[in-house]
Amino acid sequence: MFASDLPLSRTVTDRAADLRGDENLLPALLDDASTRVLLVSGGRVVTRRRGRRPALALYTPQEAALRAPSSSLAERWAFLGYDDADRVPGVAPGETRPEGPAYLAHHVPEGGAAALPAGDEWTALREVGGELSARDAGLATAAVALYEWHVRYPRCPRCGAETQPVSSGWVRRCPVDGTDHYPRTDPAVIMAVVDEDDRLLLANSAAWPTHRFSTLAGFVEPGESVEHAIRREAREETAVVVGEVEYRGSQPWPFPASLMLGFRARALSTEITVDGDELRAARWFDRDTLRAEVESGSVVLPPGTSIARALIEDWFGGPLPTDPLRDGWSRGAVPPVEQAAPSRSSATAAPAPVAEPAPADAAPRAAEPEPAPAAQPPATRRQGRRAAPAPADEGPLGTR
Repeated sequence: MFASDLPLSRTVTDRAADLRGDENLLPALLDDASTRVLLVSGGRVVTRRRGRRPALALYTPQEAALRAPSSSLAERWAFLGYDDADRVPGVAPGETRPEGPAYLAHHVPEGGAAALPAGDEWTALREVGGELSARDAGLATAAVALYEWHVRYPRCPRCGAETQPVSSGWVRRCPVDGTDHYPRTDPAVIMAVVDEDDRLLLANSAAWPTHRFSTLAGFVEPGESVEHAIRREAREETAVVVGEVEYRGSQPWPFPASLMLGFRARALSTEITVDGDELRAARWFDRDTLRAEVESGSVVLPPGTSIARALIEDWFGGPLPTDPLRDGWSRGAVPPVEQAAPSRSSATAAPAPVAEPAPADAAPRAAEPEPAPAAQPPATRRQGRRAAPAPADEGPLGTR
């Protein structure tokens, strides 16, 4: 149940990968009035309200082309698939694909013009993904992932020549050496680390305001298993030793190209020493403490679209109170309690929050009843060079 409910893992679309190589596919679908097109730009898609819930704004190919003109068929359009009638992923050899509308993504350059009708608006997928239907969430996630890949990797990594989209937007081909290049996906582990007292380990990234907390996470390195990555990341970042791990589910996080692999991990030790590079602080939470701090706004958890939130609530046993500062999480805003806080001397002040270019998945502010311990700078095992924080959209610490 946990894995199937992850917001961006839901999809009911037949991706029809077997059809992508047909050079006539995109032209034929653009001439078909039943084809439906979504507009995508960066991490945003165009949505409209249906009652209280948002939905993708889907246009005919002609309307999409008029609202967001493009001079290049290959560069700006991608085939996303068909409605999946039986809701079983894929089509077996020899099986007839059911009749249904095809879906395309129309890529609008960031800053490009798009004449949207009244009621339609650009919306960040990370903010709205959990509210979309399964069909819309699946389509939007694929569209954003493809857009990010096309924008970030336009050239051949072997010779530097500008590559050309083929296979209905799913491959880029080098015209010089003929090599094909495929969308990039970076596996990352994200884990709810729990100790023998059933407390949950949450951490504050050095790149976030001090009120944001989330689960630990990190990229899987070349030649490394996910189990090893979990244990390595936990020990490197917090000094906590992890033993048994249990897979809980995965979710794509196309900001820009992560696949988040979610786990529950059992801690074999509880003493915390943060690394001083990626993490500013880490704490053990029992359920009562976490609920109280979330309700007060002194701790802000990841948004509902993230797998981090799902892992936390999976441990908690149900939904946690809605964060009063959820929008601040998404936009990188500083909570009012921090804005009003008087300045402290550098000897006792916690490190200043680093501005976050876009949302991530977690964040805490330690407003403890006993402020003195919370104000102490964390012990570190990596004194000296402090790594510059990665952009909030890059890497597992920014993609929870």
